[in-house]
Amino acid sequence: MAIIEVESLVKRYGGHTVLNGVGFAVEQGEIFGILGPNGAGKTTTVECIEGLHSRDGGTVRVCGLDPGRDGHEVRQVLGVQLQQSELPDKMTVGEALQLYSSFYRRPADWRELAEILHLTDRLGTQFRRLSGGWKQRLSIALALLGTPRVAVLDELTTGLDPQARRDVWGLIERIRDRGVTILLVTHFMDEAERLCDRLAVIDAGRVVALDTPAGLTAAGGGAGQRIHFRPAEPPDDAALAALAALPEVSGVERAGRRLVVTGTGQLLLAVAGLLAAHRITALDLRVEQQSLEDAFVTLTGHPDA
Repeated sequence: MAIIEVESLVKRYGGHTVLNGVGFAVEQGEIFGILGPNGAGKTTTVECIEGLHSRDGGTVRVCGLDPGRDGHEVRQVLGVQLQQSELPDKMTVGEALQLYSSFYRRPADWRELAEILHLTDRLGTQFRRLSGGWKQRLSIALALLGTPRVAVLDELTTGLDPQARRDVWGLIERIRDRGVTILLVTHFMDEAERLCDRLAVIDAGRVVALDTPAGLTAAGGGAGQRIHFRPAEPPDDAALAALAALPEVSGVERAGRRLVVTGTGQLLLAVAGLLAAHRITALDLRVEQQSLEDAFVTLTGHPDA
C-alpha cells in the first residue's frame, strides 16, 4: 500500500525547470531513499511532498492527502527533519519538546520520546551547548512528536562523526520498527545501502532509476569486480595482452605503477593463474566488488551525490 504517491511532479523557478516529471511511490513501513547529485532536485522534491513549495504540475499524495490543498492535515501525519534547522540558543531540550508537542492534536509522550532517543539527561541543556549528534537526535524527536505515519529526514547525518552517524542509523531503524515510514534524502552511499529498502535516483529533475540498493548496483555493473595490484617488475606487452584476453577480464588499466583489472566471474582465479604462468609477482593485491557508488556514477555521470 503506497503511503506517498508522486506522479509527474513539475517545479519551476522562473524559467528554470527544477523537477520535470518526477514520479515514485513509497510503501507503508519502508525506508525509501532519494539519491542524486547536488542540484538534481532532491530537496525540492521532498519540500513539495511536505507542502513547503507549491508545484507547477503533477500530483502528490501523502496518506491520500494533497499537501497543497490539505496542508494542515498533512502536517498531522507527516514529521519533518529539515536539512538545516535551528532553535533559539538558550532554549533547552525539554522546552523545545514541550513547545513542539503543543502543535499537534495527538502528540506523542515527549518524555517517552526523550528516553527512546537518550535525551533524558539533556532536557535541561541549552540548544547552543549541544553537539552536532545531539542536535540531530533532538531534530528527530521534534519530527516524531506528532506521532506521524511518515517521517521525512533530509541529509540526516551530514557533519556527524562516524560513531554518531552509526548511532543515528540505529535510531532510524528502531523508528521504522515502531511503524513509521521513512523518506530519507542522503548523499552517503553507505547510509543508503545500510538503511534503505528502495532508492530513487534523481538527476537533472528526473527519476533515472528506481530499485533496491542491490538492484541498482547490479544494473550499474555491480556484479563485476576490480583487482588492484603492483607488479614486482613491469610486465611485458605479451603478458598484458594475455591478461586482457582472459574471458573473465573486461578491462586492464594502469594507475601509476599499479594495474587495475576489471571483470566478472572467477576473475581472481583467472588473473592469479595468468600471473603465475608469466612469473609475475603481484604486490599489495586487493579485490573490490563494484558498489552502489559505481552504479550512481554510471547512472548520473557524477562522482558525488
